[in-house]
Amino acid sequence: MEQKDTRSGFGDALYELGQEDEKVVALCADLTGSLKMTKFKDAFPNRFFQVGIAEQNMMGIASGLATSGFIPFTGTFANFSTGRVYDQIRQSIAYSEKNVKICASHAGLTLGEDGATHQILEDIGLMKMLPGMTVVNPCDYNQTKLATKAIYKHIGPVYLRFGRPKWPIFTKETDEFVIGKAQKLAEGTDVTILATGHMVWQSLQSVEILEKEGISVELLNIHTIKPLDKVAILNSAKKTGRVLVAEEHQKSGGLGESVASLLSQNYPTKMKLVGVNDSFGESGKPLELLEKYGLSVSDIIQKVRSFD
Repeated sequence: MEQKDTRSGFGDALYELGQEDEKVVALCADLTGSLKMTKFKDAFPNRFFQVGIAEQNMMGIASGLATSGFIPFTGTFANFSTGRVYDQIRQSIAYSEKNVKICASHAGLTLGEDGATHQILEDIGLMKMLPGMTVVNPCDYNQTKLATKAIYKHIGPVYLRFGRPKWPIFTKETDEFVIGKAQKLAEGTDVTILATGHMVWQSLQSVEILEKEGISVELLNIHTIKPLDKVAILNSAKKTGRVLVAEEHQKSGGLGESVASLLSQNYPTKMKLVGVNDSFGESGKPLELLEKYGLSVSDIIQKVRSFD
């Protein structure tokens, strides 16, 4: 199976959007190569702004550009796209309802060797709590490219989260991508897995093994964490009666917390979480870190088997 990093999906889509619309502008905080923004920079130098290691300033500039009618895409690591600039995002983008696309690479444990200081595991929670903020977390190269084009059409602030490592490409270029609409990857009746980002691939591998054991699994790719596809989640929960959420994020504050709130208020359901348990990460290889912190394929399988 072909593998490609999700950040390249963002970079390729940004370049294509730049060709289509002169209002598309890009800003980067000294990480042009890491965010795969070089093609856009080289093709449209007058619409590319290298702000240096000044992420807070970048968000302010982006807000100003949006006020002037441009469609700004900011690019830096997820840690610096959220935690370092939270005040600027809250005041100048979310509160002001600016049409800024906050695009964040190197999210989660799969950032790998850069270690805990860069492996942000709280960003989804930070962003989803902001009123009016849309939060999107695609699963592979193709879907990241589709998501980037979808948020371009969306009016309002968006947080787009993607990653560093090469990852299997298992969705199609022609798939439909609708913000706020889950993608069903497997039909089942015994248990529902709701996965997001890199954990969709981990879950897809788990489904194949569980199916061989006679456990029928329904797998939904929750690429949009806010707005949540409440109808798809509730319908699946009512069918299976068991829900497992898998995410490369802290268990608190992420997709699992949103699903728990939805189910508790509408259809109380047996539920389990696969995520990071109140811990920072560390330096290591992406797959080794997923295994150490309980986000491996075997962890998903074990949690599914443990349902009553």
